[in-house]
Amino acid sequence: QVKPQLEEKEGKTFDVFTAVEFKTQVVAGTNYFIKVHVGNDDFMHLRVFRSLPQENKPLSLHSYQSSKAKHDELAYF
Repeated sequence: QVKPQLEEKEGKTFDVFTAVEFKTQVVAGTNYFIKVHVGNDDFMHLRVFRSLPQENKPLSLHSYQSSKAKHDELAYF
């Protein structure tokens, strides 16, 4: 659901977009920290926010880190 948001921010499309790892953080909703394979040996770390169910809002790409490798630790940011 956040792939189009990332593609818009990066100004490019991703042929490969596969989540390989994730962590969660409960706040007033949930932050998801997701390691995504975007092709070749390239990975990105995404921070996606899911609001509380009663707010009925779509998933939101809060921030991201590019130029990551498969072995890079997925950390809160």
